[in-house]
Amino acid sequence: QVQLVESGGGLVQAGDSLRLSCAASGRAFSYYALGWFRQAPGKEREFVGGIDSSGVSTYYADSVKGRFTISRDNAKNTVYLQMNSLKPEDTAVYYCAASPYSNTGRGSDYSFWGQGTHVTVSL
Repeated sequence: QVQLVESGGGLVQAGDSLRLSCAASGRAFSYYALGWFRQAPGKEREFVGGIDSSGVSTYYADSVKGRFTISRDNAKNTVYLQMNSLKPEDTAVYYCAASPYSNTGRGSDYSFWGQGTHVTVSL
C-alpha cells in the first residue's frame, strides 16, 4: 500500500516555473514507477510523464517534453515534477500515481493515486 500526497500547486503566470512534489508513505515506494497525470476542467485525464523505480528512465507526453522534468528521491520517498515555461494550457489538477509497471502512460496501470494539486497558469 502506498499513500501519495501532492503539493506545490498554485497560481503562476505564463512563462513561469513551478515544482510539484509528491510525498509517499510506505516502504514499497522504491519498487514502484511513479507517474504524473493532469486533468483540466471539462477534459479527460491525461498522462504527463513518468519515472521508473530506480529513477534512471523518464518518459513524457509530447505536450510537455522539453519543458517538464520528473525526478525522484527514494531516500525521501518523494517524486518531483519540475515545470518550466508554463503555458495557460498547462492549467489543470495534477496527480501523482504509483505503478508496478514502468514506461506506461495508461491510467489503469497505476494502482495508487494522490488527491491532486491545482495549477493555474494565467496570461
